[in-house]
Amino acid sequence: MSAPRISSEAVAAGRPELSVVIPVFNEEQTLDRLVERLTRVLDSIGEPWEVLFVNDGSLDRSAAMLRAFHERDARLKSIVLSRNFGHQVAISCGLDFARGHGVIVMDGDLQDPPEVLPDLVRTWREGWDVVYAVRHRRKENVFKRAAYKTFYWLLRRVSYLDIPLDSGDFSLIDRRVVDLLKSMPERNRFVRGLRTWVGLRQTGFEYARAARFAGESKYSFTKLLRLAFDGLVSYSYVPLRVVSNIGLLVSLTALAYMTYLLLARLLGDRTIQGWTSTVVIVLFLGGIQLLSLGIIGEYIGRIFDEVKQRPHYVVAESFGIAPDEKGS
Repeated sequence: MSAPRISSEAVAAGRPELSVVIPVFNEEQTLDRLVERLTRVLDSIGEPWEVLFVNDGSLDRSAAMLRAFHERDARLKSIVLSRNFGHQVAISCGLDFARGHGVIVMDGDLQDPPEVLPDLVRTWREGWDVVYAVRHRRKENVFKRAAYKTFYWLLRRVSYLDIPLDSGDFSLIDRRVVDLLKSMPERNRFVRGLRTWVGLRQTGFEYARAARFAGESKYSFTKLLRLAFDGLVSYSYVPLRVVSNIGLLVSLTALAYMTYLLLARLLGDRTIQGWTSTVVIVLFLGGIQLLSLGIIGEYIGRIFDEVKQRPHYVVAESFGIAPDEKGS
């Protein structure tokens, strides 16, 4: 494959070859070590680079540390959001402001090892538009590994997209794809799904996902469940089809039971007893109706979010980046 295209406009503007986007939420215990390893690896690549930390409403010393990093090295830039908007929105914010021809997305907890970046860059230079990292081994508890595996299996089965198994947000994305992602207006962001939807030339690169360097995971079970639901609802119509199929099944069952009752009355001339069965049926149908309304309501709620057209995030301040100057 041919090498990636570098525009003369980018060269003239002094645009860095590589941008690294890192969402940050309460990572004060990790940031020093992350910056040390990241700068060493990026310098070894030998290309102009920048790092964009997106401080997603951290309540610890993360914001002050990011400011100090920029004062020490102007290539370490940061964007401070006005509150916690969520991991996927923080990534989208970083993509908006990234100026590099190749944009790397990674987490700030050192579970995505910086030492993998040269391999991603090397693969990208072979001509791929997206190089996504695939976890072939996780250093996490059995419950989490099982939950992730179940989610990716289910997502692949029900989604109309072929989202690669065990591929997270850790990836290197060509400027061409970044610009396409920036043009997508949806409010409920699932970046790896959007990345897959774009298509073009994509390939995976296997790596061993490390354990957290320090602290606790900021993705609680509730947040992980919400992210999984975002992926399932945003890229699948199966929940709606399940509702339709359940409705059809219940209707056919009710019709069959009604036919049985009618025949029993006509042929046996007896009254059918069964207050308990009546109550059970009513409660069952009521539960099905509420479940169906909940699924339909989730889709309607997303439509409501989209039509409001609110911005994805609000920038409170930035270091090394003008808030009104997004990468292009």
